[in-house]
Amino acid sequence: MNQEINVLAMVKGEERYVFLYDDKNRTETLRMLGRYAADPQLSFSWYDAAVMSKKIREMASQQEEVASLQPDHGTSPRFSFRHEEDII
Repeated sequence: MNQEINVLAMVKGEERYVFLYDDKNRTETLRMLGRYAADPQLSFSWYDAAVMSKKIREMASQQEEVASLQPDHGTSPRFSFRHEEDII
């Protein structure tokens, strides 16, 4: 199984914010940014949440663009490796 993990990190003063998420959990990660921004004990601001949300969306858009350029191997093969002698 080949599952990609996205990494988004920010250093703010003494605090380090590192978010690891896969594509299935992108929405939950965006919600987490809001929860961090709402926490008065953290220096993570709503501006930080907005900037990081934008970055998450940009990364998703780039991934979709790359995926659209790659051939879909699940529908039909591009090449046939059967020899003419194998065909009855």
